[in-house]
Amino acid sequence: MTTPHELLLYCRPGFEPDLAAELADKTSRIGWHGEGIFESGAGFVRFMGADEEPINALQQALPLSSLVFARQSLVALSPLTLMREDRLSPIVEQVVDSGWNFESIWQETPDTNDGKALSGLIKALERPLASLLKKRKALRRKAGARRLHVLWCAGDRVQLGMSFPGNRSESPGGIRRLRFPHGAPSRSTLKLEEAWHEFVPRDEWDDRLGEGMQAADLGAAPGGWTWQLVSRGMNVYAIDNGPMDKTLMASGLVEHLREDGFVWKPPCRLDWLVCDIVDRPTRVQAMVERWLVQRWCREAIFNLKLPMRQRWWQVNDCLEGLEASLREAGISAALSCRHLYHDREEVTVHVRLHEA
Repeated sequence: MTTPHELLLYCRPGFEPDLAAELADKTSRIGWHGEGIFESGAGFVRFMGADEEPINALQQALPLSSLVFARQSLVALSPLTLMREDRLSPIVEQVVDSGWNFESIWQETPDTNDGKALSGLIKALERPLASLLKKRKALRRKAGARRLHVLWCAGDRVQLGMSFPGNRSESPGGIRRLRFPHGAPSRSTLKLEEAWHEFVPRDEWDDRLGEGMQAADLGAAPGGWTWQLVSRGMNVYAIDNGPMDKTLMASGLVEHLREDGFVWKPPCRLDWLVCDIVDRPTRVQAMVERWLVQRWCREAIFNLKLPMRQRWWQVNDCLEGLEASLREAGISAALSCRHLYHDREEVTVHVRLHEA
């Protein structure tokens, strides 16, 4: 029987070294051993665990939500090289030999131009593959909501992975695609909308993103993030020396203050702080840290702009520094960080303070 002995993790192309560094660091902290294997620009990393270590247990110990640079996390079998005359038989035989069964199949490609060019092939193989797997009783109902992922790296190269409910992205490729809202003044608005989807459960939006709440947007101009806050009916302090969108200002919910976001203080405790300022990540961290330690807001979402190299270690240093400061101040908080699809050379951090 074929046994999975690796994790397959998707990421933004170009961030493979950062995901591999994150995996090496976090697995070593929990006493696991392994190696990240990747090609630059491929859009995924294979993490090979030691033979004696059950890979399912590692995935549970290192859930997707705890990883910054991973879009999807799969327990995976060894890659297959296919013959163009018969691509499906090796896939079906590997599935059957593994003993896997599942309720659905997702055929995916890396988030690259070469990957997108395979869409026609994938569509043509979709029904035949499902039919063959049904006949072999691998694709069936009541299989615990497990999902088979077929990652096509090329027309003759594929890797199979399995995902499990509660520890996976429910978006194909791990990519949450959002439509640019009409009237928003900049495309950066999608970063905050995606962050809300990522960090705030949808059934809690009315309570945590409700009408009449108070928020501050540091580095607001021209108003992409402020637009999201206003669309939820919040009153917003927009802090920026630059001009704000005129239509947004006409909402009556925005007070534009031409001040330095790094030194501005709110007049009262706010519900939300959001910040997309372009500056050194350590400087942004220090600014947000001051807000949280002083309890000037209940929740915060902010971006850390990353250097070209050693990105994981920069992120790790900022997060550990923020956690240490909150701990020293006796403040309990939930902190998460993710490299979202609408991010580029940055990561998004969410912090929610627990009430004293």
